[in-house]
Amino acid sequence: MTRDAENSGLRKGLTSYGDPGFSLFLRKVFIKAAGYSDDALDRPIVGIADTRSDFNPCHGNVPQLVEAIRRGVMLAGALPMAFPTISIHESFAHPTSMYLRNLMAMDTEEMIRAQPMDAIVLIGGCDKTMPAQIMAAVSAGIPAIVLPVGPMVVGHHRGEVLGACTDCRRLWGEHRGGRIDAAEMEAIAGRLAPSVGTCMVMGTASTMACMAEAMGIALPGSATAPATHADRLRIAEATGRAAAAMAACKGPRPNEIVTADSLRNAMAVLQAIGGSTNGLVHLAAIAGRAGLPLDYATFDRLGREVPVLVDLKPSGQHYMEHFHHAGGVPRLLREIREHLAAGAPTITGETLGAWIDAAEDTPGQTVIRSRDNPVSPEGSMAVLGGNLAPRGAVIKQSAASPALMRHEGRAVVFEDVEDMTARMDDPALDVTAQDVLVLRNAGPKGAPGMPESGYLPIPRKLAREGVKDMVRISDARMSGTAFGTIVLHIAPEAAVGGPLALVRDGDRIRLDVEARTIDLLVDEAELARRREEWTPRPPRPAENRGYARLFRDHVLQADEGCDFDLLRARGPDD
Repeated sequence: MTRDAENSGLRKGLTSYGDPGFSLFLRKVFIKAAGYSDDALDRPIVGIADTRSDFNPCHGNVPQLVEAIRRGVMLAGALPMAFPTISIHESFAHPTSMYLRNLMAMDTEEMIRAQPMDAIVLIGGCDKTMPAQIMAAVSAGIPAIVLPVGPMVVGHHRGEVLGACTDCRRLWGEHRGGRIDAAEMEAIAGRLAPSVGTCMVMGTASTMACMAEAMGIALPGSATAPATHADRLRIAEATGRAAAAMAACKGPRPNEIVTADSLRNAMAVLQAIGGSTNGLVHLAAIAGRAGLPLDYATFDRLGREVPVLVDLKPSGQHYMEHFHHAGGVPRLLREIREHLAAGAPTITGETLGAWIDAAEDTPGQTVIRSRDNPVSPEGSMAVLGGNLAPRGAVIKQSAASPALMRHEGRAVVFEDVEDMTARMDDPALDVTAQDVLVLRNAGPKGAPGMPESGYLPIPRKLAREGVKDMVRISDARMSGTAFGTIVLHIAPEAAVGGPLALVRDGDRIRLDVEARTIDLLVDEAELARRREEWTPRPPRPAENRGYARLFRDHVLQADEGCDFDLLRARGPDD
């Protein structure tokens, strides 16, 4: 028996009993209780991370996907073994899904390490699941392939096509403004998400799926096929076949796929799809697991060079199923090929360029625009500097109001999410449409978990006057489905003494997206005085034990992906 055979399949990672022969014997005793034959048990094993959960309707099709993956694995001569992991849904995670992303990554990594498998299929979808899985795979180091659950189909209400959750936010804003009553909102609630699957707009889930495909860690077409379509099941079967091939040849491993070139390809796609700001945080975390820096200057430069070409909400008008029928990510990659490293490797052993060459043309489609007819002449996002964001901040310029891209206004400060909730709709709140709403202590440590509260609501009294957008800034995140002139991820955050902690009501703040700056217009002497007076908030009692303590002590800032410092690689070969 070869050394590889000794360390593969059922023989891999034997439980420590002090006798390897007994360890293998005992393993066979118990697995045979499930009815497996010796033939089955002698094959390479493909693990399948099963993320089905009653609390995660986005993953409602996972049982069908697992069966299709199993079929593909067995057709290719390997043994599929599904196992459960943590599953996170945006709307069912307290205090926020981002708080739990690193826990899911740790769970997935350790289960990959603990159980015998030669390759792993990672079924992800709802926003934090796929980044958690890719982070885990890079750290665990065995061959891995991602399968997105796919987007849901569109909804309809009164003749209008709806998409969760961009239209969730738009229609809720109309309700807050008194233009839609409670009874109609109840009807709308049953129509915004008409099937299983992730949001059908270019939110974080779709963004991560597109970036996974661009990085070469998910099969072509896997990002866009709707969750309920036969295409999704065929892709699942093909994913199983690919995983079996990877198990047989022991590669490629994630650190051979997640490279400087593939990260740059993902950044270019993030700009071209009008993607979620969350995608940049997750990409930084994935890069950190590979021991690679994520160059924000390169990302911003790509934003000036790569236009938004995918006409999807919230930057455009269409939905993920339309993107799929237009040719999906491979067809988009053809449009931006000059900005890509086409020689980057993929999980099939082909280069990304080969995937681009095989892209389908769809005559007459209008969802994937040409370079001379972009949705927006610049990319989705811009990275800001300035004295309020020494380590950077992000704005989704493709979903912002052009009139507010250069704006100066008076600060209206909310100390934290609770303060914002208590005062935002107070008729006595001193606020006008020209002011800048400021939320702080909502970052990785401050909230904790950097919630999606950066999409500050328009104060009710202004919403009722018809105000639809204002400049809003915070150290929080916002959903990829959201829109507006919103500066996010300000680093360092207020909770660790970043400049955002020094802002006071009435200060002047200037945003200049073209100049890539967000500045507090207060002289340095006054800021130094305020800095001397600042003291950090004491830890909450709940943060003194368990995962909360781990999170508080080890979470990094937004520009480093909000991963834990102890989970990042020390170099490319770590």
